[in-house]
Amino acid sequence: MGVIIARFIAVLLLVIPGAAATVGFLKMKDSVFNYFSGFGNDDKLIHSFAWGQFLLGFILFFAGVSFIGGWIFFRDRKRNYVAPRFRKKRTRPERQKSQ
Repeated sequence: MGVIIARFIAVLLLVIPGAAATVGFLKMKDSVFNYFSGFGNDDKLIHSFAWGQFLLGFILFFAGVSFIGGWIFFRDRKRNYVAPRFRKKRTRPERQKSQ
């Protein structure tokens, strides 16, 4: 039973940032859409952009995508799937001095 719970928690660790990134993208999309669709409304004289909603969406989107990207990068780095420039640098073992 412990393995099933551990895997469920691991899936949740990826689903929650993915959902946050999705909500962030939708908030950014809605604020841009509402701004441009407001130009068709003749009742409004001043068109304002919802900066708060857009910035909240950007933060959520960036945090979710960066978490998932970092998780994939470090998993691939552990399994040695990345390019040579991203691999961990190994120090050379010191040579023993011969006398």
